Amino acid sequence: MRVSFSLNIYIWVLLVYGSVFSQKTLHINETIVHDPVMIEQDGTYYLFCTGKGISMFSSKDMNNWTKLNQVFETAPQWVEKVVPKFDNHIWAPDVSFHNGQYYLYYSVSAFAKNTSAIGVATNKTLNPADKNYKWIDHGIVIESVPNRDLWNAIDPNLIFDENNTPWLAFGSFWNGLKMVKLNADLKTIAQPQEWHTIARRERSFKLEDKDPGDAALEAPFVFKKDGYYYLFLSWDYCCRGENSTYKVVVGRSKTVQGPYVDATGKPLFEGGGTLVIEGNKNWAGVGHNSTYTFKGKDYLVFHAYDMAQRGVPKLKIKEIKWENGWPKVEPMN
Repeated sequence: MRVSFSLNIYIWVLLVYGSVFSQKTLHINETIVHDPVMIEQDGTYYLFCTGKGISMFSSKDMNNWTKLNQVFETAPQWVEKVVPKFDNHIWAPDVSFHNGQYYLYYSVSAFAKNTSAIGVATNKTLNPADKNYKWIDHGIVIESVPNRDLWNAIDPNLIFDENNTPWLAFGSFWNGLKMVKLNADLKTIAQPQEWHTIARRERSFKLEDKDPGDAALEAPFVFKKDGYYYLFLSWDYCCRGENSTYKVVVGRSKTVQGPYVDATGKPLFEGGGTLVIEGNKNWAGVGHNSTYTFKGKDYLVFHAYDMAQRGVPKLKIKEIKWENGWPKVEPMN
């Protein structure tokens, strides 16, 4: 769900989502998602993704997924002021557990505009059967405004540095991916403000500031391992079904703010990025990943467009192996 998403494709995906989600439990090969993130609680995996009110699934084995009720039955009240006529189709969530609570960041946006904001909601549990299950929305964390900001407030990802300081990575197109320091409440920007550009690609100078542009990158996800912060991100275009060109690349840094460099030493700030996974004749765009460690193994969680079903976005999970300090996954089959 991105700035490049055309209205016709948007309507098509909504129709597909509606028809498939009427089923309760699906094998991973039939689970339709976009922009998936995942977390484990008490032996159950919970997955959140783009959808009406934020779609939510659960699984015991990461192979069979049960559709749960959406997070928000109606859009948070503040959203209408940011994106008029918003229809509660919320993009690209991010989930974390900290200080006894689950934090769910999410994106609201107008298509092909950086009329966007990142909000956050909290819950004491992810189990809908628990009496304490209740999502509490806390409103806007970051907002971007056309002709004011050359960045886009979508695709959030929370990461803590070695001092347990929280940072929020985010961004899509325009002048690259950003990172901002948060307060300990994880709901507000720390003062004085500290911002960093962590990845970018070349953007045509002729474009107006309100134009998303041709520097196609988005969906940052930072994963800490063996003394490095690994910045995964998606290049090129999603949301075009069989014509999607998404791929996942990565860079790493010793500090969370960067600079991140790829395996050749090229900074991601200068367009660098080492390929992790891309599409093929069976799968079109492969991207918007998240990365986790479960039971001692590392996993790449992402969506890919199924060429056998006219580009429907499916859930994919692959184990990550590490070679010389860089992530490796099996190619798409």
